[in-house]
Amino acid sequence: MNNTNLSKIFAQVADLLQIRGDNIHRVLSYRRAAETLSDLPHDISHIAEKGELTSIPGIGKTLAEKIEEILATGELNFLNRLTDEIPITILDLLKVEGMGPKRVKLVYDKLEVTSIELLEQAAESGELANLPGMGKKSVEKIVAGISALRQFGNNRVRLGDALPAAEAILAQLKQHPAVAKAAIGGSVRRRKETIGDIDLLVALHDNGEAGSVMQAFTTLDVVLEVATKGPTKSRIVLDNGIGVDLRVLPSENWGTLMSYFTGSQAHNVRLRELAKDKGLSLNEYAFSKISGDEKILCASEKDVYQVLDLPYIPPELREDRGEVEAAQQGKLPELITLNGIKGDLHMHSTWSDGQHTIEEMAKAALALGHQYICITDHSYSLGIANGLTVDRLKAQREEIEQVREKVGDHLTILHGTEMEVRADGALDFEDDVLEWLDFVIAAMHTGLKQPREQVTERMLNAIENPHVDMIAHPTGRLIGRRLGADLDIEKIIEAAARTQTILEINANPARLDLKDTHVKLALEQGVKIAINTDAHHVDQLKLMDFGVATGRRGWAMAEKVVNFWPIQQFLNFI
Repeated sequence: MNNTNLSKIFAQVADLLQIRGDNIHRVLSYRRAAETLSDLPHDISHIAEKGELTSIPGIGKTLAEKIEEILATGELNFLNRLTDEIPITILDLLKVEGMGPKRVKLVYDKLEVTSIELLEQAAESGELANLPGMGKKSVEKIVAGISALRQFGNNRVRLGDALPAAEAILAQLKQHPAVAKAAIGGSVRRRKETIGDIDLLVALHDNGEAGSVMQAFTTLDVVLEVATKGPTKSRIVLDNGIGVDLRVLPSENWGTLMSYFTGSQAHNVRLRELAKDKGLSLNEYAFSKISGDEKILCASEKDVYQVLDLPYIPPELREDRGEVEAAQQGKLPELITLNGIKGDLHMHSTWSDGQHTIEEMAKAALALGHQYICITDHSYSLGIANGLTVDRLKAQREEIEQVREKVGDHLTILHGTEMEVRADGALDFEDDVLEWLDFVIAAMHTGLKQPREQVTERMLNAIENPHVDMIAHPTGRLIGRRLGADLDIEKIIEAAARTQTILEINANPARLDLKDTHVKLALEQGVKIAINTDAHHVDQLKLMDFGVATGRRGWAMAEKVVNFWPIQQFLNFI
């Protein structure tokens, strides 16, 4: 029983409790526990053996006892009791657009629907439309949701696919004469690595008509189908399968609208608790006095936090991972921003599997305002990537020297390597080769499915080498395609901190590795981070923003990210 399996069990409990209608705080306790266990860098069984389960954030005595039960028996009696009451197959219904927990409970209680197939049959027979709160439009939305699920699957969408789509639609909405303000909300705004759908928010001019905005939104060229269309809320499905929700409110409600629809749910619950302590209720429209009808409107998000006696909390931090407490104590970090980047330390050229020459990569980096870069083509073990032998590495230095002369003092070009950590733990190059390189990256691309102890030892061997400066994309994951190595992240971070080895946030949205929670843990342990694009094409140098967003979600500040430093400070460190 590993962390992932435990996380799935707790997520199932949370979903079943929500369908049953349990208290939201109880639901959230299991949901937060599921997220914590999924991201936990430590092996849960080792923590349990030490009797330290309650030291994990969000794991109290009750949840600790349930973890111990699962580890001992392989199952959770509480989940078994829930599934005796509510069939576990019912959870599939939550994947259908238009089927929230309340509706899932409704169709189960009234029609004994326990699967997507039975839900479809109930829609076709007319039984669904006869249920309370259901109507023709609701049923049509559910039928469309079933169709979309079959066509596109239920996988979450990578941020790298969702954000450009959201920005393109947003740009068109901003051109509408009725629109005073428009913004992206939800998990896209919080820059989560994957998203379920896109939330767009619009505030109208005083004389603006919501209907005309909805008409423009639902007739965009990229619309595959219109799921729902209403006066203040509409939903479309794009031709790539991503769902997009648009909500419209007056400008005077903009602050609470943005706060509410940015989330996360757990963060919003914390804000509502703080409001309640002040005798207020909080929703997407306004604060309201609990004891009367008085309302407090917030035109900006800063106003929302000001009412709660908090400084503004950046969207990337709004996950209920200590940001509220930090805000109360005046300890919110000054997060990194894209314009602070001074260099990119991981990129490839035509010498290995890149698509552009060293000179082309250098000029593209210079155009982005970089002060330094490092050319880090693959080493010879990665034959599929045309990796460099020692002789080719030396020949490459000659070309780098030539490009250095061409760009002059405008850009510092370092010569490095992305050296393979082989399946047996050996490194591709001997120390005497590594010694004359400016910057040495070690990475694993093969053997990622080895057992945790073995794959961890491989990585530790690289970290312990005094010539290795950085570990690239540590787990080797590809989001939505490959889980990556089952590393003991705790050991990796401890070794990196001790040896002052840099750990990378790979900015490619297919990787975002290290992930945000591991970034936060690494920074807390004193590890230095680098955010790099791993560019194989000049256009990929522009992916840096995704890595910066992951760093922000990991509470990263400029003094902890090495390529935010001036070149001499960086060179002194390595």
